Amino acid sequence: QVQLVESGGGSVQAGRSLRLSCVASGYTGSSRCMAWFRQAPGEEREAIAAIHSFGSTYYDYSVKGRFTISQDYADTVYLQMNSLKPEDTAMYRCALDPGACWAWSRPSEYNYWGQGTQVTVSS
Repeated sequence: QVQLVESGGGSVQAGRSLRLSCVASGYTGSSRCMAWFRQAPGEEREAIAAIHSFGSTYYDYSVKGRFTISQDYADTVYLQMNSLKPEDTAMYRCALDPGACWAWSRPSEYNYWGQGTQVTVSS
């Protein structure tokens, strides 16, 4: 059974940084796409970034240059978030797609989801 567990969220002031982690367990495929999504109250779920197991990365324009997605080969994916803004406040969830990242921003592509970690940025 595949499980994804996020950590690293918290409350910070604008301009500060946080690093989120997502540990995947139970996945035995040879490749996969893992992504970070976020959802603020009353808003739609938004794709932030994705990384393929072979290293390709993808970003939404709203975070490119501030957020960096990375991975290690123990199946942990990270989201380094710098220069945080109040509008970054949301629940952040990671997701896993056993395929490629062709449609990385579509939630329906992902078979597995974590429970999420809350990020709150105050001005």
